[in-house]
Amino acid sequence: MKTRYLKPLLATLLLASVSMAHAQIGMSVSIGIAPPALPIYDQPAIPGDGYMWTPGYWAWNPNDNDYFWVPGTWVNAPYSGALWTPGYWAMEDNQYRWNRGYWGDHIGYYGGINYGFGYAGVGYQGGYWNHGAFNYNRSVNNVRNVHVTNTYNTRITNVQTSRVSFNGGRGGVPMTASKSEQIINSMPHNKGAEHITERQTQHETMAGSQADQRLTNNHGMPKVAATPQAGSYDSNRNEPGRAEQRKPSNQKAAEQRQPQQRQPEQRQPEQRQPEQRQPEQRQPEQRHPEPRQQEQRQGAAQPGQQHAEPAAHQGNHPAPEHDHEERR
Repeated sequence: MKTRYLKPLLATLLLASVSMAHAQIGMSVSIGIAPPALPIYDQPAIPGDGYMWTPGYWAWNPNDNDYFWVPGTWVNAPYSGALWTPGYWAMEDNQYRWNRGYWGDHIGYYGGINYGFGYAGVGYQGGYWNHGAFNYNRSVNNVRNVHVTNTYNTRITNVQTSRVSFNGGRGGVPMTASKSEQIINSMPHNKGAEHITERQTQHETMAGSQADQRLTNNHGMPKVAATPQAGSYDSNRNEPGRAEQRKPSNQKAAEQRQPQQRQPEQRQPEQRQPEQRQPEQRQPEQRHPEPRQQEQRQGAAQPGQQHAEPAAHQGNHPAPEHDHEERR
């Protein structure tokens, strides 16, 4: 009898502990430690129609006194026409405060944080609702090899490359809410229900219980950065996180390839060697001896003339002397 009642009791206590953990994790908190940079990760394929992408974010667990990564995931929209506005960290009164995300009829202000996949900092370019069906933008959503009814392709030019995860303060995103965003944020969200769905609550709570998701353990590169569905941490389609430091390595790899591409430029001087081609230009100089030989040949003929001329001059000079002698 005792064993029969013990199992339901343990299950009840487990659910209570999960609820308490979420009460601490999901509440709006203010701390003095800045959240780390957003990891780089790929988006898992969409499970099917009706799913909405909710980007990953760093959450704070006061029990561990540490940040942990809540993976980005696909979530069923709570109602037709619902759009997800992500939460964000913001510097307020020298403290980093978490502003929770919410479902609503419009995309509100989320601190200008570039979460990617259509959330470039302002609004959402990942799709739109039309007559009760969501239309997905293939350029920012992974809808390949999946049967999705309504898709389109509009490329998004994203000039922001920062992975900063908080707004305001030193090093934060310097963006304030527009008037329209302020109005949207003040509207009632999710039609009077909670800001997030129950699946999202479980997803966040499970992330806080995973040791690999804690910043102290993953150093900004969580083992699970994105999941195909909320709570599926054991899926083989999960995507790992990458740090910003991987970008320079790619750039270094490109720089290492550039010298190989520049080798022809280094070889070009050898091909262009004007000095080696100068002998061809100097050939006329080698040909100069030929006209000089002619000059020498002409010079060989001139000596006789030159000798004759002195003779003539010698004959001309004494001539007056003979004249004088004759005159005398």
